[in-house]
Amino acid sequence: MTDAPVRILDAQATAALLPFGALIDTLRRSFAERCVVPVRHHHTIANDGEPDATLLLMPAWHDAQRPARYLGFKIVTVFPGNTARGIAGLTSTYILYDGRTGTQRALIDGNTITARRTVAASALAADYLARKDAKRLLVIGAGRVASLIPDAYRAVRQIEHVDIWDIDAGNAARLADSLAQQGLRTSVVSDLEASVRAADVVSAATLATQPIIRGQWLRPGTHVDLIGGFTPAMREADDDAVRRSSVYIDTHEALHEAGDLVQPVKAGLFSEAMVRATLDELCRRDVTARTSNEEITLYKAVGTALADLAAATMVYETASANS
Repeated sequence: MTDAPVRILDAQATAALLPFGALIDTLRRSFAERCVVPVRHHHTIANDGEPDATLLLMPAWHDAQRPARYLGFKIVTVFPGNTARGIAGLTSTYILYDGRTGTQRALIDGNTITARRTVAASALAADYLARKDAKRLLVIGAGRVASLIPDAYRAVRQIEHVDIWDIDAGNAARLADSLAQQGLRTSVVSDLEASVRAADVVSAATLATQPIIRGQWLRPGTHVDLIGGFTPAMREADDDAVRRSSVYIDTHEALHEAGDLVQPVKAGLFSEAMVRATLDELCRRDVTARTSNEEITLYKAVGTALADLAAATMVYETASANS
């Protein structure tokens, strides 16, 4: 077993090994069984004449009770100065090891792991929180992560129509065309308020620093999925949206890292005690999810190394089985 070759999987190969239906099932099992997830490491890297860069290390490993266990960590570099060079500012790599021996098993494209596990985890949460008859999805944003949301949601709900809003209407149109080629009914929308009011599910994946979803727009029964904001200064929904909703989170780190919750907590409008459940509690069925078709639910995620490890393990084991 220790002589097994190290598998190297690029973005295309990684994506092919992470179909959303199977990935959501994998995440459901992984959140239910949990694993060891230390605090992520943040390191600042000085760059002369450019903004500081950041190095992130996100480790996780299965506990000793798991029959086949792995250890892995994601390395993320963020170099803002790359914008002037015309190259990507973020690079991510996932390294997977055997959990018993510490021998390396795979080197996997981290950007693909991150994007696909992010939307799969949101769709998993929606499987507990969105109405069973939810058919109309509003996607706010049209970037790499946002473009994957409809496919993930179709694995848990019978989505019939996808509305797309982006600050750049051209980006929204390109995404709508791409989804239409897959057979989805899509519309590019400009009136965000009307679109939120009409949606069964509102999923946002943006870099907004000011709220773009207003609580007063949410009709009874709506599920709100906030993917984008991952720092205390970022915000996709206003205080009223939080106040009107039953709030769920992926991990407790969301209360300290996500502006959508950090800011209402600081204002005295929300508290940790008001969180209905974390995603692992939903997956273990420890708590009640949606209680009625009129309830407004809100899920806030900041990401977890547990989901990275689950996705990487799935990639490696599937690749090994297919070889």
